[in-house]
Formats: sequence, structure tokens, C-alpha cells
Amino acid sequence: MNINKENLIEYINKLSKAKILVIGDLAIDEMICGDTERISREAPVLILNHTKTDIVLGAAANAAHNASTINNGNVSVIGVIGDDYQAGQLKEALRNANIDYSGLVEEKGRKTVTKTRISGACSQSVTQQIVRIDRQTKAPIKPETENLLIENIEKYVPQHDAIILSDYHIGVLTQKIIDKAVETANKYNKVVVVDAQKNLDKYKNITSMTPNLPDTQKFAGYELSSQDKIIEAGKYIIEKTNSKSVLITCGSEGMISVNSNGQSDIIPVFNRSMVFDVTGAGDTVTALYTMGLAIGAEPLYAAVIGNIAASIVIKQFGCATTTINEILQSINNIKL
Repeated sequence: MNINKENLIEYINKLSKAKILVIGDLAIDEMICGDTERISREAPVLILNHTKTDIVLGAAANAAHNASTINNGNVSVIGVIGDDYQAGQLKEALRNANIDYSGLVEEKGRKTVTKTRISGACSQSVTQQIVRIDRQTKAPIKPETENLLIENIEKYVPQHDAIILSDYHIGVLTQKIIDKAVETANKYNKVVVVDAQKNLDKYKNITSMTPNLPDTQKFAGYELSSQDKIIEAGKYIIEKTNSKSVLITCGSEGMISVNSNGQSDIIPVFNRSMVFDVTGAGDTVTALYTMGLAIGAEPLYAAVIGNIAASIVIKQFGCATTTINEILQSINNIKL
């Protein structure tokens, strides 16, 4: 990995200029916390004394939130909500995060994606998650919803520098939506980055994607037991998607960036010993990596920026965000 620190700092300082559009499965994370009190007499379960409930942006909305804290709210989202109470909570959370949500489409009968995490703590321990409850409709969106989303895509894409397609496979990113988003982005010469967990070859003619190692291995169809094998799989993804690059996140082993020109770079983990909670770290990587590409950074520099940002948010509980100042400060504590 050959990084010029001055160039990296220059790119980081430009991140706020990137205007980002996130299309995909938007969600809220309902974080319910309490202090452990005793074991219930009704069943062998903990009784928690409720202390607080936080509503946090999750899934594709977390990627949008990470971008918004960097570029002062130059972020829009396109997605689907239900006609339920949680839809109002999602809108309020997006508004509080300074994110334009006018591209949302309501589908009656559909559940607004909500992931409720119940966590407990006691005086001798940190807060730990006990159980998670998901509310979601996994069926594909209705044709009329799909048409409204396509109208929004045609309207919003020209107004942004880069598009993130965030696919949590909850039904929003149909093939028709994917194709229209990529086609429109390419028409206006916009960066397109995909964050998906499976069926990676559904995405063609994109700028880049950010699969994790297990999903890359599943797509490649063989064990990725070495860095050479991972790089080989990255080249395979590029071939199948006709993308310009791919960033494979490898958890505690860092990241590997592979370009269509044959260049590959291994990026180590920063602040390995400081991990507290990796929830949403992938969204952080995708958001900052996309913003780096949007302001003209080479894939390696964009990947390093995403890596540094992830090393910051994993020190916090639940989905978290960072700022340009925090990223710049972190550079002083890591070896590039």
C-alpha cells in the first residue's frame, strides 16, 4: 500500500463537497436499553429496568447518515416506507440527520423496516445486546411503487455526484430499479457504488462495490484462503459486473482493493484493539469510500478513508457516524 499522506489529507478535506444519493432499503434501529434487575419468576429470563429508547438510522439510512455528517446534509434518499407509526419515526430521524427524504414512496400495507435491539447492562459490565426483533416486509415492492421510485430516480440522480445502491434484500432494489438507477447515473456520468450481500452480478456497468469477505467467497464459489485468492475473486467480480474496481472488506484482516487495470492493494485494519461494536461499520465504509470516489480520489485513497472512518465508529455502540475532523485526527495515530 503506497499512500501519500499529504494527498490523503487533501482528499479528506474535499469530502464535504460530494453530494450523495442513497437508494435502497432504509430502516430504523430502535435501541431499547435497561439495567438488569433480576431473573423473572415467570420464565428464566432477565427483567430489565428501562433506562432509554433511541431511534437510530439503520441499513441504507445509516449510509446516508454517515454521508450527511461529512457533507453537512448534502444527502438525499430514495426508498419505501409503510403506512405505519414507524414511517413517522424514520422521517423524523432523517430530518434530524439533515437528510432530504422527499424521495420516499409510501406503500400501504408494507412495514417500515425496523430493527429493535434490546440491550442490558449492570454495574459490572458494559451494555450488551440481548435480543433483536425485526419488522419488515420482504416481498418485492408493488409495480406502482416501483414506477414512482423510477420517477424519483430520474429526478434526483442528475442533482447528485454519486449514488449508493444499498441492498439489504428487503425488496426495494428490484432489477428494474437497479437497471434504471445505473443507466441514469451513467447517462449523467455519476459515480455508482453498490453495497449488496448476494447476487452481485445483478449490478452491471457500475463504478465499484463493497462486498464483505463471506459474500465474496459465496459469489466466487470457492474458499478464499489467501490474499491472492481474494484478489482473484475481486477480479472475477469486476469481470462479471463490468465495474471499475471492487473493495472487499475482510473484517479483522482489513480490506483489499482491486481495480480493473490489474492493480490491487491490501489495506490493514486501523485501531485493531479498540473494537467495541461493528454494527453499521460496513455502511460507514461504503459511504466514505463513495464520497472519496465522488471527489476524484483513486480507489486506494477512497478505501483508506473508508477504513479510517470505520475504525472510529466501531468504538461506539450501535450504528454510529464520524466527522472530517475526527478522521484527520485519527491519521496522526496510525501508520500509513
